[in-house]
Amino acid sequence: MEKEVLLSVKNLQQYFKLGKRELKAVDNVSFDIYKGEVFGLVGESGCGKTTTGRSIIRLYDITGGSVYYKGERICAGTRSYKDAIRKARKDYKENKISQTERDRIIAENRAEIKAAVADHNKWSRTQGKNQLTNEIQMIFQDPIASLDPRMTVRDIIAEGLIIRGIKDKAYIDEQVYKILETVGLVQEHASRYPHEFSGGQRQRIGIARAVIMNPELIIADEPISALDVSIQAQVINLLNDLSEKMGLTIMFIAHDLAVVKYFSTRIAVMYFGRIVELGTSDELFAHPFHPYTRSLLSAIPLPDPITEKSRKRIVYNPMMDHDYSKEEPTMREVYPGHYVLCNTEEFEKYRAEYENAAK
Repeated sequence: MEKEVLLSVKNLQQYFKLGKRELKAVDNVSFDIYKGEVFGLVGESGCGKTTTGRSIIRLYDITGGSVYYKGERICAGTRSYKDAIRKARKDYKENKISQTERDRIIAENRAEIKAAVADHNKWSRTQGKNQLTNEIQMIFQDPIASLDPRMTVRDIIAEGLIIRGIKDKAYIDEQVYKILETVGLVQEHASRYPHEFSGGQRQRIGIARAVIMNPELIIADEPISALDVSIQAQVINLLNDLSEKMGLTIMFIAHDLAVVKYFSTRIAVMYFGRIVELGTSDELFAHPFHPYTRSLLSAIPLPDPITEKSRKRIVYNPMMDHDYSKEEPTMREVYPGHYVLCNTEEFEKYRAEYENAAK
């Protein structure tokens, strides 16, 4: 039975202007998230994980690429189409293409720009915004900064229902109390303010605010990084239970591969704005191909002090580990379901490694 794709990201680009420079926070990222799965996005701080999540939920207007939700394009960027038009004009001036070919490329890309703008405007209107708010929710990294200090817990959690247009206060209170108990809090907490809670409790409030909307997809942006280790396990277990009970699809963003392995169905490893490896959780740990993935795995602490003492860190140096002077890397399927960013030479090497390991 073929899995249903809930969210599809195609060649996502998110660039920011820094004076005269341009920062490529996310550069041509593509992946699918299947309905009911937990998709892990992992990488070091600053690699573009959070920007990817925020771009999907339209907190940013994307620079290029497209994001499809249930088959409909909810985000569309025009950068790649404009670049194609500029390149066609340049190639024509340099006599690389004919005038007919230039006109064809320009017409096709102008049509794509028009369609992208139309899709963007459709989901920018009130009805489109409300549908996305109802069906896609985000849990933010900092549990105190993401909660309004002037609002009670009841008002914070109920805000989404009110925006949806629900006015029955008795119904709203019933739903708030119900979801508080679901996330491990009690009804008495509804009248308190965020500063009266611990970090773990505040994160539960953030989860309750997202879950009360009964969304299809939750983007969890490093929801445990600001919490103590013991509290991290509680929040992970809570998300796991909610995923099973409510049939949620979760995009779980984190920098700790050990946590992501426990929680995720598939994992994408991100480095400097690009996905370098993508595969199932078990396969990624069993057969890591990309040097950066191996570096991340080597950094995971081990509970055995004897083994830990002899553990050696693998240092990833892109200049030393790759030679892309002749051929640029692309995402390639080394074996079914396992993709790696590599050139032809590396691809052949990874294939040989996998075949030898399978013998």
